[in-house]
Amino acid sequence: MTQRLLVIEDEPTLARLLSYNLTQEGYEVTIEDHGTSGFERAVHEPFDLIILDLMLPGMNGFEILGKLRGNAITTPVIILTAKNAEEEVVQGLKLGADDYITKPFGVSELLARVGTVLRRVSGAKEEVIPETSDSAIRLGQLEIYPEKYEVMLGSTSISLRPKEFEVLLYLARKPGVVLTRDDLMNAVWGFDYIGGQRTVDVHVSSLRKKLELDPDSVHIDSIRGVGYKLVINKKRSAHHQET
Repeated sequence: MTQRLLVIEDEPTLARLLSYNLTQEGYEVTIEDHGTSGFERAVHEPFDLIILDLMLPGMNGFEILGKLRGNAITTPVIILTAKNAEEEVVQGLKLGADDYITKPFGVSELLARVGTVLRRVSGAKEEVIPETSDSAIRLGQLEIYPEKYEVMLGSTSISLRPKEFEVLLYLARKPGVVLTRDDLMNAVWGFDYIGGQRTVDVHVSSLRKKLELDPDSVHIDSIRGVGYKLVINKKRSAHHQET
């Protein structure tokens, strides 16, 4: 089945370039040149991937991305950012973007990133978890339900974006073990992901803020120059369970 891509880009030359090269690669491409109409189409039509410029008329890319994720629309999104605009990349990733491309970019880079994201999403959909198995991970006050993408800290539900969840799940499967940024990058984004390690740092930073509900029970430690580890305070957790 042909994969459908939505490109929301208001610069005509770039939009034509994207459309031509993606169509040549075998994708079905829809172009929108206005933020509001692009958002409406993304909400009401099924797409396999969205390529989203950030500077758009009507509704900018950050607004579109925030509203899509706020409406539980999980269609993968690649954002287009200006060169050397790290703050745009960080903000986009925090809002739930799956990847980014800095302008100007080459056709080979574009096609590589599109292919990587689509393969990753396709692989995730093919994973099958037995319905009769209780695959929950319980570490003190922290409970993770992989089949539901749900996280509980004590009696409180923690809302995580898909990639935040996958980072936490990977850390939780090896509690107390230092995992490098490359470990996390390969496990969560895949070996063929060509984005930078900054992506990992942004997701860990966001995770930390959400786990601050009970930092004495569980937290993520940084190991300078190496990576991260999930720390469970067993005494604190035992005290909570007794009370």
